[in-house]
Amino acid sequence: MTPQPVTPRERGATVIPDRVVARIAARAGREALSARPNRPARAAPPAPDASAHVHGSSARIRLAVELPYPTDLAAAARELQRQVAQRVGRLTGLEVTEVALAIRRLLPEGSDGRVGRVV
Repeated sequence: MTPQPVTPRERGATVIPDRVVARIAARAGREALSARPNRPARAAPPAPDASAHVHGSSARIRLAVELPYPTDLAAAARELQRQVAQRVGRLTGLEVTEVALAIRRLLPEGSDGRVGRVV
């Protein structure tokens, strides 16, 4: 006897919590920042701080990142937003409607990312 197909309504829904989407977004942001062309060969950039809000089948993401300086900030931000939205969408099945970026600080070329004065 062949089982009858079950309708989506009877199957239920998969719910992905905000914090899970935020963790995926942080990882996607770090991957995108690590893959940047002309990135100095040093330790991988820190993972961005991320938060997410999931509503139904869509998600809004906020990232706080550190970017190298000098760089074209507008182009770097657009590319980071595109890559994070694409990766999060692919991994979660959610439509990412917004990736808001806050640039936490700019890291001068040749900097190792440490804060403070080096004597």
